[in-house]
Amino acid sequence: MGTTINDVAILEVPRVHDERGLLAVIEKDTIPFKIERVYYLYDVPSDAFRGGHAHKELYQLIIPLSGSFDVLIKDGERSKTINLNKPHKGLLLVPGIWREIDNFSSGCVCLVLASKEYDELDYIREFNAFLSFKKS
Repeated sequence: MGTTINDVAILEVPRVHDERGLLAVIEKDTIPFKIERVYYLYDVPSDAFRGGHAHKELYQLIIPLSGSFDVLIKDGERSKTINLNKPHKGLLLVPGIWREIDNFSSGCVCLVLASKEYDELDYIREFNAFLSFKKS
């Protein structure tokens, strides 16, 4: 799997602003994959840890609807921590990238849009197995 952290991107969701406030819109052309699954994390304790895995084929867009959190990404050689704190900016994760999510703020809501339905066989849950996957 030749993906690297350089393939991960911040995507800005189109917004409309008027006297009533802001409206963020995600349509089929907003993100580079068809959405097959949507879920969100909330009431996550500030000292909790989520993620700790990679996917073989799944694409995800992670959006902080409220509050903030950090996403540590690794590609087997390099790592980078990205703070997400704007509801109109999401992190596009490509297959073959390890992710760990932590440092959740109070009241945080993390929305995840995924390219596939849940499939346990797509997960790589052990970091050493991830490193082997990257070398294959």
